[in-house]
Amino acid sequence: MITRRNFIVTTGLATTAVWARPSLAFSMEKKEIGLQLYTLRKELPKDVKTTLEKVSRAGYTTVETYGFSTAAQFWGITPKELKKILDDNDLKAVSGHYNLGSFLYDGNTTELIASIEAVKALKSEFLTVPWVDEPFRRNLEDYKKIALRLNEAAKMCKKAGLKLAYHNHDFEFQKHDGVTGFEILLKETDKDLVFFELDLYWVIHSGNDPLKLFNENPRRFKMWHVKDKAKNNSELNTEVGSGTIDFKPLFATAKQSGMIHFFVEQENNFATNSFESIQSSSDFISKNLI
Repeated sequence: MITRRNFIVTTGLATTAVWARPSLAFSMEKKEIGLQLYTLRKELPKDVKTTLEKVSRAGYTTVETYGFSTAAQFWGITPKELKKILDDNDLKAVSGHYNLGSFLYDGNTTELIASIEAVKALKSEFLTVPWVDEPFRRNLEDYKKIALRLNEAAKMCKKAGLKLAYHNHDFEFQKHDGVTGFEILLKETDKDLVFFELDLYWVIHSGNDPLKLFNENPRRFKMWHVKDKAKNNSELNTEVGSGTIDFKPLFATAKQSGMIHFFVEQENNFATNSFESIQSSSDFISKNLI
């Protein structure tokens, strides 16, 4: 999710060529396309094996998991069993969304510890916090408490050889006394321990500019969610390349943002069916963005 420009001093023509193809250098180094598996939340619980086979055939090489709990594990299978299915389909779960039970609110580490073990079993790089419940994000003090918990969890992750990230929606950009929750999270988390997974759709939907965030917080955004906005209804998603978001300038600045993984996500509004939709997004990205 990039321009890795070489320092070109020979001719203006060479420089122009790089700007004309902003993703060229990125494509030489990284061709992986990721999928947030929540996109297929209706299909996965019914048939994990077949679903992941179709994900691989659609051109994806990395995935981001969701839905783990100590009770149900992953849709009724263990992390070890899921790892085997992923391996069989040449897929890597480089990140996962883990709700961590009540840890963010009361510090109970039971679910966090279990999640860390699941991340290790999958050999993932990131444990990603996907959500904060509404009663616990009503003011700046709430966000400061969340930042404190994220720092604590990040230390535990580092001790286990992992990284911690936080995934945004739009509510983090609401202002409280002139300051957004997202500003608090960026400011009061340890930049060397807590990273961010920037959901491009939700940033834009909230009226903010991802490029501005990249400029102000270089290399904090190690992962992205690439999710397009439907032309006829901004509340709906659509296949990447079929909506209103221009992803090319974003991918062109991926190095500045710090992005090393990105994941397609489509939560709703599938054109025909979910598998055809993820294929469409994969095709557009491979042809136009990386």
